[in-house]
Amino acid sequence: MKLIKWIVILLPFVFSLSLSPVAFSANSNEKPIVSQQVVGETVNINRSDAQTMAAVLNGIGIKRAESIVAYRIQNGDFKSIDDLKAVKGIGDAIIEKNRSKITL
Repeated sequence: MKLIKWIVILLPFVFSLSLSPVAFSANSNEKPIVSQQVVGETVNINRSDAQTMAAVLNGIGIKRAESIVAYRIQNGDFKSIDDLKAVKGIGDAIIEKNRSKITL
């Protein structure tokens, strides 16, 4: 009977964890990465996940978006939009056509 009581108590808690919209990285000092960090047609390159960036930004597919996230994890937040040039495969043309869609 005690086992059933604990299952009833813990079951809603376990389900609430699986529905969380925030994904945390292994490093507890990093800010959480929020999926779908899109405001209108903009995307925050310091908080968004790769899928969101690929969906919003022109010329950025999932591979480049994953490269942006990996670079951000290794080097910290981007200080300016032009810092994206440090990510392999991203140059001036891609930055300029997306400048109005990118936030920090």
